[in-house]
Amino acid sequence: MNLTHIVKNTIFSQALSDIKTDSRCCINTINAYSFCMAKKDNRFAAVLKSSDVLLPDGSSIVLASKLLGGKKIQKIAGWDIHQHLLTEANLKGQKVFYLGASESTLNLIKNRIAKEFSAIKVASYSPPYKTTFTKQDTDEMIAQVNAFSPDILFVGMTAPKQEKWGHEHKEVLNTSVICSIGAVFDFYAGTVNRAPKWMIHLGLEWLYRLVKEPKRMWRRYLIGNSQFIYYVFYEKLQLLLK
Repeated sequence: MNLTHIVKNTIFSQALSDIKTDSRCCINTINAYSFCMAKKDNRFAAVLKSSDVLLPDGSSIVLASKLLGGKKIQKIAGWDIHQHLLTEANLKGQKVFYLGASESTLNLIKNRIAKEFSAIKVASYSPPYKTTFTKQDTDEMIAQVNAFSPDILFVGMTAPKQEKWGHEHKEVLNTSVICSIGAVFDFYAGTVNRAPKWMIHLGLEWLYRLVKEPKRMWRRYLIGNSQFIYYVFYEKLQLLLK
């Protein structure tokens, strides 16, 4: 997976309002962590590259775009696309489905949407917590989604599981938009706090999450970010030597 190609040709750099949601659209995000995973996982790399919309979810991707592609882009986090799609769905009175997380988290999401976006119809399903789903698990997940026939399907099962699942089953899911947003389920439910706005604006959301969950996040941010920096400078050197 070539980072230069991603930032030059694949990464989304327009306004969120330019995303067309009236036809089949698979929306994913990419950050330093997911890029590093994709370097070691060819299937995940293929899924990200085939996204209809691949959002730059991280200051590291924004920097890479400037250094490798000469493009100045804005960070668009999973939270941003989630809020944008909910706003659009509320204006249109659409249906939204949440696939992933626990029943308690999903109930908190429904309660918040009822207060903030009252015109939206919401349904959800909590799949079993497994590394790999059985055919029966997958069939039930698809059946739950299709019975509701949502306009927008949010998938929250962590990367790369969520992106692979959405890509693999997009042709049989009765929905227009499939959007993988991972931790946003917890952020929106309020079970996990998002970084303060000033840290987000300074590109320090990763530091906030590291401080809050050091045992779970240290490998992702300390090792993963270091690997990403290496990839950026390696590819920059290759461009200078051409």
